Amino acid sequence: MRAWVYSKAGKSLASALTLSKTARRPPSPLPADKLLVRVTHMSPNPADHKVPEIGQLASLALTRSFTASPGMDYAGVVEEVGAKINNTTTSRNAVSYKPGDKVFGKVESTPFGTLGEYIQPFPNGCVPLPPSVSPASASTLGTAAQTAYQTLIPYITPGAGDEVFVNGGSGGVGTFAIQIAAKVLGCVVTTSCSSRNTSLCSSLGAATVLDYATTDIASALRARGQVFKLVVDCVGGSPADLYTAANDYLLPSGTFVQIGGDFSPSALCATASRAMWPGFLGGGKRAYKFLVMETRRDDLVQLAQWMAEGKIEAVIDGDVYPFEEAPKVFEKLQTKRTRGNLVVKVSD
Repeated sequence: MRAWVYSKAGKSLASALTLSKTARRPPSPLPADKLLVRVTHMSPNPADHKVPEIGQLASLALTRSFTASPGMDYAGVVEEVGAKINNTTTSRNAVSYKPGDKVFGKVESTPFGTLGEYIQPFPNGCVPLPPSVSPASASTLGTAAQTAYQTLIPYITPGAGDEVFVNGGSGGVGTFAIQIAAKVLGCVVTTSCSSRNTSLCSSLGAATVLDYATTDIASALRARGQVFKLVVDCVGGSPADLYTAANDYLLPSGTFVQIGGDFSPSALCATASRAMWPGFLGGGKRAYKFLVMETRRDDLVQLAQWMAEGKIEAVIDGDVYPFEEAPKVFEKLQTKRTRGNLVVKVSD
């Protein structure tokens, strides 16, 4: 099959990727508990390049292979169905798959990532594509939208008008977090972004948009008082005092949720400080959670339904990239200046 592969990423996965027209396909015969899916679209996420760039051992530990294709999120077409799949009942309903079905979802770490033409997802990470949702849009739901969903749903009372602050609202997770909070859960959303993305965040449902280049975010939030029910920190590498300042702007019962972040020593120290430094020694006094997203089929079904109903939409930065230009999406992703998500067309 055609696939972009790497063996050693170094400091830049983009420069390490090589296009192979004769790459190894996933194992045959197909495992009984998996599907064989031909990928039509994929959407990269920061973890796709950050983990390989830590070093070859980190990549090897996750993919169990010295050569791998990156990518977790996808939309595609079912080519083959494992023998046990159609006998499985999910928590929501029973789903029967057949060759030709259009699907989307997320695969776990594997040598056969979604930047290759064929993948073998488990059924919990593979959901039928609603007819009204484009494959390109659906390919962004697996990680970015599902992460946003899991940062909000456990902490928000739908329709209660809770106030939510999204730090970094113009990125992949942030654009979905604003929409789910404002348009689905009825929250009052404040977010931060650069000046060029102010109108975008407002159009997605943010009531207040703070320009981080010209505004001291912590001070601006403190000035509001203890009104926020939830903070979703999509930046991760932001100064630790954003969490410490939450003593003054987050309700006593509120929660500070952090997602992502860099693997640099300073970023890791900041995260550890938030999690472990006690409030009586000057640390934060509000509940702190570092989100480790889990792939849940019911979450993906719900997100697809909201997208089909027009309650949320995928924000795709620029045009969908052709497969031959896939390294460019990782170059752009590394700049941390993307608006929403990036998408690659893998096959027809």
